[in-house]
Amino acid sequence: QVQLVESGGGLVQAGGSLRLSCAASGRTFRNYDMGWFRQAPGKDREFVATITWSGGITNYEDSVKGRFTISRDNAKNTVYLQMNSLKPEDTAVYFCAARPRFGGNWGDYWGQGTQVTVSS
Repeated sequence: QVQLVESGGGLVQAGGSLRLSCAASGRTFRNYDMGWFRQAPGKDREFVATITWSGGITNYEDSVKGRFTISRDNAKNTVYLQMNSLKPEDTAVYFCAARPRFGGNWGDYWGQGTQVTVSS
């Protein structure tokens, strides 16, 4: 089992920036690909960005490309999401997720979520 705790959410004006952090504990962090997902009110949870266990490959949802950056520090067992040029449509609860490198799926492990609200 891996435990995930997000932090860094809050209220920001459109055009502003936030950095989310997700601290992992319980198992070897390098054994997991990591990701960020979000869920807006009345909508399904959606993919935002993922990063492989080594940090060598990242993927982004089209609407956040060029604005968000996912990164990880394996020495600190932490994954980050730097969000710039925020828009009101980015408002959602952001969840950290872990996928085991070998045979795992997104959705195996979730954090509790952190609220991001972008005002216009």
